[in-house]
Amino acid sequence: MSVVYDCSAEQDRADGLAAAASAVRAGRLVVVPTDTVYGIGADAFSSSAVRALLAAKNRGPDMPVGVLVGSWTTIDGLVLSVPRTARELIEAFWPGDLSIVLPHAPSLAWDLGNSNGTVMLRMPLHPVAIELLRDVGPMAVSSANTSGKPPAATVTEAKDQLGDSVAVYLDGGPSGEPVPSTIVDLSGDSPVVLREGAVPVAAVEEVIGTEVTRPA
Repeated sequence: MSVVYDCSAEQDRADGLAAAASAVRAGRLVVVPTDTVYGIGADAFSSSAVRALLAAKNRGPDMPVGVLVGSWTTIDGLVLSVPRTARELIEAFWPGDLSIVLPHAPSLAWDLGNSNGTVMLRMPLHPVAIELLRDVGPMAVSSANTSGKPPAATVTEAKDQLGDSVAVYLDGGPSGEPVPSTIVDLSGDSPVVLREGAVPVAAVEEVIGTEVTRPA
C-alpha cells in the first residue's frame, strides 16, 4: 500500500522523508519532486531495485536510468575522472537542469541498464530531493511515468500511472512546465548534447568556451 506525504506541511515532510529513506534502503521505490518533473527513484547500488524501477515504468534496460546526487563532490566517487569541462558545467548549472554523462568508475557494483560503461548524473534544484539524496546517497531516478506517457508534473499524475509499485510518494506541489533536463555527453573526445531541455545549448557553449555537437 502506497503512502503519500504532503511536503508543504512540516511534520508530514519530516515523516515523508524518513519513510522514503527507509523505503530506499529496503530496496523499494519512491516518487520525489524535482526541479524538472517528478521522478521515480531507487537505491542506485541495488540491481533488484533498479530492475523494479524499470518494471514499474514498463521499460527495458535499453534505456538506462540516470543518477541524482545531493552534492557536487559525490560524483568524484562515481566516475572514472571529472574533466575540466565537467567541473565548469557543474559549477555553472548545479544544482539545476543539466545532466552530464561520464564514464563511471569500473569498481562500482551497479546495473543501471545498457549504459556502455557510462552514467548520467545530475544534482536537482529541489529541497525535498536534495534532503533525501543527502540522507540515502546517490539514487537511480527516472521520470515518474509509464513508458509512452507524459512525465508527471504532480504527485497525483505520478500515482495514477505508477500506483502501488511505489512505496512512498513525496508531494512537493506542481513542478511547473514539465521540461526535462538538458543532457551533455562528455564521455567521448568532444561534448555532445544528447537532448536540449531546460538549459539552452548556447548557455552550455558559453560556459565551456567551445561549440558542441547538437541533437539531430
